[in-house]
Amino acid sequence: MKIIDKQLNGLLLLQPAVFGDERGYFYESFHISRYAELGITLPFVQDNISKSMKNTLRGLHYQAGNAAQGKLVQVLTGKVLDVAVDIRFGSPSFGKYFAAEISEENHYQLWIPAGFAHGFSVLSDEAIFSYKCTELYSKNDERTIVYNDADLNIDWKVSSPVLSPKDLLGKKLFEIEKDFFFNMEVL
Repeated sequence: MKIIDKQLNGLLLLQPAVFGDERGYFYESFHISRYAELGITLPFVQDNISKSMKNTLRGLHYQAGNAAQGKLVQVLTGKVLDVAVDIRFGSPSFGKYFAAEISEENHYQLWIPAGFAHGFSVLSDEAIFSYKCTELYSKNDERTIVYNDADLNIDWKVSSPVLSPKDLLGKKLFEIEKDFFFNMEVL
């Protein structure tokens, strides 16, 4: 397991060791001991898979309260631009985002701790996206930040995004409730 990037406190872009030959490839998509060495120790309680077509944009989503989720995400097929926004009030990187292309070719994974909003746009014809979550989904605790918030100014790399009605109704960053506060101990 290799850390590719850790620009925002707590967020990790990872690359598992991939073993390939003329037959294809193999890699461990999760190994509890290897992830614990990186500080990812919360138990995963729910796995989700989504399939999306080109130009689909999902996000920016997060859950609050006792349902706040950490997520380990990866692409099984296709390519996406994966984005995480720091929404921890008092954080030196509050309102900043990290974006990376994640694909079936590079096998990158992104660890997104609670306190970040998450979204992705599909850059390939289709993408199958996998999420490992540390808390169960809770509709009552789900929150959305609108994808085109001018204060975030995210380049999603899609010209005409296809969005759900829920994602079109998200709040702007500076309208969200103070659900998360920066904890210096996480450094």
